[in-house]
Amino acid sequence: MSESPILELQGLRKSYGRSEVLADVDFAVHRGEFVCVVGPSGAGKTTLLKCIAGLIRPSGGRAVFEGEEVSEPPARLAVIFQDYSRSLLPWLTVEKNLLLPLKKPKFPRATRARLIEESLENVGLSGKGRLYPWEMSGGMQQRAAIARGLAYQPDVLLMDEPFAAVDAQTRIDLEDLVLEMRRRLDMTVLFVTHDIDEAVYMADRVIVLSGAPARVARDIRVDLPAERDQVRTKNLARYGELRAEVFELIQAAKQAANTGRIPAP
Repeated sequence: MSESPILELQGLRKSYGRSEVLADVDFAVHRGEFVCVVGPSGAGKTTLLKCIAGLIRPSGGRAVFEGEEVSEPPARLAVIFQDYSRSLLPWLTVEKNLLLPLKKPKFPRATRARLIEESLENVGLSGKGRLYPWEMSGGMQQRAAIARGLAYQPDVLLMDEPFAAVDAQTRIDLEDLVLEMRRRLDMTVLFVTHDIDEAVYMADRVIVLSGAPARVARDIRVDLPAERDQVRTKNLARYGELRAEVFELIQAAKQAANTGRIPAP
């Protein structure tokens, strides 16, 4: 892990009119880390991710990516959204969907085909590039959306509840797929989720947000074995302890939001 963070939030704030969504959010992500962000529904997790991605401007503070303040979508950062059915263009084949972010001078024509092929192979879709999204299952469509993010060769992959729209078994498969890709490609991932089990299972650290306006309630180091397994990992006593800690923090954040007070860190 490098000394300086690849991504850092410094007092990040966001308001919509008089409604304050984010209030002085501070945390950092180092190269090679897998960090999950969780919090109560409506806590501003997606708003936070959009500020990091340069899709919306914060009202105060700043997001810093690779030493530069984010003022527009950074070139070395990719975002994968929850709704794969909207992120993939149905009138284009999977290959042509993956080609879209590669139509830039830094990706020579001869390189594009190789990147597309490698990305599809990384997500288990080798030979499926000529299919249209509507010819694929939901899980395959989300794999294709992940492949498009990988084809761009980002330094950081942002994922916004990417498995929320698939069934439970497909979700498990995709969790393990992303963990395997992270290990094999040495990826840095910031993963937004509402699922506590998913966060504890996948992450090196879990950032728990308070209720609106969101602050960092706690930054939890997930001290589980690096190799994760859906059965063995989730049967560990430490996994249960971490899950309980995150659950209690989110419940406290919900109660604090209802009473209008700021939860204690």
